[in-house]
Amino acid sequence: MILGVDTGGTFTDFVYWDGEQLHIHKVLSTPDAPERAILQGIAEMEVPLQGLTVVHGSTVATNAVLEGKGVRTLFITNRGFGDLLTIGRQAREELYNLQPKLVPPPVPFEDCLETGGRIGADGVTVEPLSEADLEQLKGEIEQRNPDAVAINLLFSFLDSEAERRIESIVPQGVFVSRSSKVLPEYREYERGITTWLNSYVGPLVEGYLERLAQGAAGAQISVMQSSGSTIAASHAGGDSVHMLLSGPAGGLAAAHFMGA
Repeated sequence: MILGVDTGGTFTDFVYWDGEQLHIHKVLSTPDAPERAILQGIAEMEVPLQGLTVVHGSTVATNAVLEGKGVRTLFITNRGFGDLLTIGRQAREELYNLQPKLVPPPVPFEDCLETGGRIGADGVTVEPLSEADLEQLKGEIEQRNPDAVAINLLFSFLDSEAERRIESIVPQGVFVSRSSKVLPEYREYERGITTWLNSYVGPLVEGYLERLAQGAAGAQISVMQSSGSTIAASHAGGDSVHMLLSGPAGGLAAAHFMGA
């Protein structure tokens, strides 16, 4: 038995194959708690949970980014690079306009924290991360009381020790993303914005997937990723940036299957 569930901003759609017949159902989405609509649909369709395989696509992360409804996220980087996400890349509209329209930065200035722990392109430490740096960061994080933290140090994909030390001082219960884990490759802006996005939507995605797993105990739940592949729901929350195109990717995967 297999159940496909797609959660959109307005409707949550179900396609259930019981081994003999295909069943289709639709309910209104519950954006404040997406799992409620899913569990409601399962109950209305009277789908048995034991032995059930659930494949889930979602636009929860997508809509959170588009609508600016992610959680408050602190961005931690090296000294002198706090405006990394604000500057971005040179590729932008009206490149030679001397008075371009300013786009609001993804992270407010007051939520960008700078520290030591800088690694050079050769993997050699340029500026160590001192205990004083860690104590200062810990105090600033506790003072701001964020929902999530994104850590992006220069060339940390060559040596993740400094990022791991920073992660260890983040208060329990605060969602944390390390660039050396989320996207361990060169290009600081791309790695930084990806890590920030992972934290920005992470608590929202992780929270509802955990509640879905509890409400659908007995079922095996996998989640569609932007690549068109699936991942176990228990692991999807920590890598929620890979769900930004979850719903649309599911449609493309289905079209490829039907046309093959």
